[in-house]
Amino acid sequence: MTRHTFRAALAAALAAGGLLAGCGGNDAAPMPPPVAADQVPASAAASDTALEAFAIAQAPSETAEPLKLDLVSTLPASETDEPIAVN
Repeated sequence: MTRHTFRAALAAALAAGGLLAGCGGNDAAPMPPPVAADQVPASAAASDTALEAFAIAQAPSETAEPLKLDLVSTLPASETDEPIAVN
């Protein structure tokens, strides 16, 4: 290997190492664990519209267990919002 080729390979290796070193560590807070399939997520209780959208997105089932409301302290209600049309 010639001196020029060695220097080029060394420079490429150092550049790659520098780029990979920037990929490490994440200072952001860890993601919360996913909500169980039989739980209503707290985000669904953020608004009346969010709760309706969550309910409509559920697949109909005759055998599924009922959804648990452990993560939801109160359900939203609105006297002024129009309901979402269900087709």
